[in-house]
Amino acid sequence: MLPQAGITAVDLTLGTPLQGEPLLKQPERLEQRLKEIPAEPGCYLMRDTDDRLLYVGKSKSLRSRVRSYFRSNQDLSPRIRLMVRQVCEIEFIVTDNEAEALVLESNLIKNQQPHFNILLKDDKKYPYLCITWSESYPRIFITRRRRMRSQLDRFYGPYVDVGLLRKTLFLVKRVFPLRQRPRPLHQDRTCLNFSIGRCPGVCQQKISSKDYHHILRKVAMVFQGRSDELNELLNQQMYRYSERMDFESAAKVRDQIKGIDQLTEDQKMSIPDSTVNRDVLALASDENVASVQLFQMRAGKLVGRLGFTADAARQENGEVLQRVIEEHYSQIDSVEVPPELLVQHQLPQQQLLGEWLSEQRGRRVQIKCPKRQQKAELIELVERNAEFELSRAKRGQELQALATEDLAQLLELTKQPRRIEGYDISHIQGSDAVASQVVFIDGLPAKQHYRKYKIKSSSIVSGHSDDFMAMAEIMRRRFRRWAMVKAEGADLEELRRSSGSTLHTNGLNDWPDVVMIDGGKGQLSAVMEALRELDLHEDLVVCSLAKQREEVFLPGAQKPLDSEPDQLGVALLRRLRDEAHRFAVNFHRQQRGERMKRSRLSDIPGLGPKRVKDLLAHFRSIDAIQLASIDQLSQVPGLGTALAEQVWTYFHPSEDAEQASPS
Repeated sequence: MLPQAGITAVDLTLGTPLQGEPLLKQPERLEQRLKEIPAEPGCYLMRDTDDRLLYVGKSKSLRSRVRSYFRSNQDLSPRIRLMVRQVCEIEFIVTDNEAEALVLESNLIKNQQPHFNILLKDDKKYPYLCITWSESYPRIFITRRRRMRSQLDRFYGPYVDVGLLRKTLFLVKRVFPLRQRPRPLHQDRTCLNFSIGRCPGVCQQKISSKDYHHILRKVAMVFQGRSDELNELLNQQMYRYSERMDFESAAKVRDQIKGIDQLTEDQKMSIPDSTVNRDVLALASDENVASVQLFQMRAGKLVGRLGFTADAARQENGEVLQRVIEEHYSQIDSVEVPPELLVQHQLPQQQLLGEWLSEQRGRRVQIKCPKRQQKAELIELVERNAEFELSRAKRGQELQALATEDLAQLLELTKQPRRIEGYDISHIQGSDAVASQVVFIDGLPAKQHYRKYKIKSSSIVSGHSDDFMAMAEIMRRRFRRWAMVKAEGADLEELRRSSGSTLHTNGLNDWPDVVMIDGGKGQLSAVMEALRELDLHEDLVVCSLAKQREEVFLPGAQKPLDSEPDQLGVALLRRLRDEAHRFAVNFHRQQRGERMKRSRLSDIPGLGPKRVKDLLAHFRSIDAIQLASIDQLSQVPGLGTALAEQVWTYFHPSEDAEQASPS
């Protein structure tokens, strides 16, 4: 059923059954299908030989977009190349415009769950290592958010042992000369890291972009599990330097080799007499979730252990492993694909995956499911590790579920709260007053929903604070939209039920199940008074958590609830309160620091707020401004020579301004 007007559905199968062979193996039939696709906006649907939906896409010109999949494999990602190999039929749905196609695509993906649109879920527990190859001087850092800003950037992982990953990165930065700071310490000179050989002087471009990329390619080999190959390359380079009598360069390479040996000396396990590079995959699952472990074996040694979490509902174990293989190997470089994969279960399309991996690697890749001897024992070892990870994840989920259930009983709710919000105020005697809103979903922090507020009340100024008034102000600002919608006659219950929809267009998808205020009865009363003004006091579940005895108060109650500080529901509120406090304090410190910077520069005659902002943006710190010469100050856009002299004179009152200008 198509909800939008002006959408025409066309099925290219025309009532004929799907052919067994993929379209790539039937050139004439493929060309016929492509000719039948109109050059109009709409959505296209690709299916396999079993009539399963593989992929849904949209385009303002269906014919051009669909043809692009079959022109050349070189322009397609490994994941899409694998998908195109399986396409046996193409359908399309024509829309009036591209906007309608976008909405239709979102609905189709949500309802149909196509295999190649819905990828393996990132496990937020496990970190990745990112190298920003798209930049002239790439950065290397650890992150838990796998968000591709450029096709050139690379993520390595996810790594199970974050401690080992941090140690490895620390040692790598000692072995290889890499940029040590995200931002330059000085504006016009290098820092101590350059002097001691830790950094090649990226901030002042002492090294060319090409040479720096060459260093990073060596570093990437460590995280690709190619340490032996890197050692061999470094040994050859060391001997070449020695033959040219360049003993200083040879010594540096020798130190790098020793560093690489230090990185790989503490191996967790090894297989005797094994020279084959292989990846080993196994999983442990329950009815809902599967924990997958991937061991990277290089020359008989375990060099890396990666972890994934997949949805196991209505999926066989072989299907889960296949999805992990598709996701993981479509994101890595071809040199990282080993010649052999050992898997715990037979894969549904094992031969097809082997051909795809062989094409990506450029050489043959075998996928095996061993049942005996040493390789089977290795599978059992990986499976045992997956079982430990699954049990640890289940324990965490069970604990969170128990905490939300206990909180529901404590607050006498009809169901377990999913979204819980916590609020706190931070200031120093009224100065730089701010507030924080933190959100827990299913008992875990959801930082994408955190919000910061600057207190706007004119009554709260330096020397006069009023936490009650500040908290009431935040409640009015937070729930103003909901109050307006209710005043217009909307059904709040219906809005709450649809608040989880990603396609909800009103922006009202943030109704909390519980609101927690950091404070006692006074703060709670002020909040309820503000909600009463909004006519939401009977709709929201509000409580407060007092600091001293960890007591929970409800509106209108003279005494706290009968609870224990260590019970799970109260512990959940305490974690929420502590997170709200941390977030508010950090924001307050940031605002206070910015004010102190601005206040010092604002004392300079003729320097207004905009010029203060321009100076700080250019030099990044007061110290850098103080050390700058008049010529350097005058280079700030809009400052001018006269004002630059005024700034310099302010910081150097006892010197003649003309003497400071360099000859």
